[in-house]
Amino acid sequence: MAPAVADFHRREIAVSQRLPEGAPAPRLLDAYDDGTWVMLAFEDIPGRLPAQPWQPDELDRVLAAVTDMTEVLTPSPVDDAILGKPRLGGWLDVVADAAVRAKVVEVSPWAAHHFDDLVALEQNASLVGSTLLHGDLYPFNIMLTADRVFVVDWPHAWVGPRHCDVVTLLSSAWLSGVDPQPMADRHPLIHDLDPVRVNEVLALQAGFLLRTAAVAGPAADRNLVAMMTALGLAALRWLRQRV
Repeated sequence: MAPAVADFHRREIAVSQRLPEGAPAPRLLDAYDDGTWVMLAFEDIPGRLPAQPWQPDELDRVLAAVTDMTEVLTPSPVDDAILGKPRLGGWLDVVADAAVRAKVVEVSPWAAHHFDDLVALEQNASLVGSTLLHGDLYPFNIMLTADRVFVVDWPHAWVGPRHCDVVTLLSSAWLSGVDPQPMADRHPLIHDLDPVRVNEVLALQAGFLLRTAAVAGPAADRNLVAMMTALGLAALRWLRQRV
């Protein structure tokens, strides 16, 4: 197993072992690690991924579950030392590399005229908080059963402000043609929040996703690159609307 992939799995073992019973995540039943190969065995979830495009009732269900999740995971039950750094940011690297910058400009001409603003949002972002965040809360990491919502795949968890996972989830709505702003306006974790805090998360998300897609080599999974590009552009679309 590739060392980086194995490390992801080891981190997920450590996080999963510490998630409280009330967290909407499958239980880790067993784990194996011989130094090279790592295996995780989770309880079977008789569910499915959310429909895409998002269906309003399913999106409402997931938003409610994520809101409840922040209560269960605040304060974080996992020590910072176990966790990786949040997968956020990248605009400084984009503007510093002409080839990467050109690739980003190709997919987002709007970004080309707002690099200074995006860098400023990234540099000034406030990520102080005490909530354990999933860190990759997109539809492909969510399972729905008849009466429950489960969040799966926790190797990218980090500790920060409780609104971040909700912003990530809502940004994906643009891929379904759903304007996330009305939902954000009434969401309990966002509606009283300084709007700049939301803008910072969107800029950080887009920076990470678009930079990662731009530097991907020829051996990279093209479907993964396309997905990251689409999600990055969705975050930028919402940010553009907001500013």
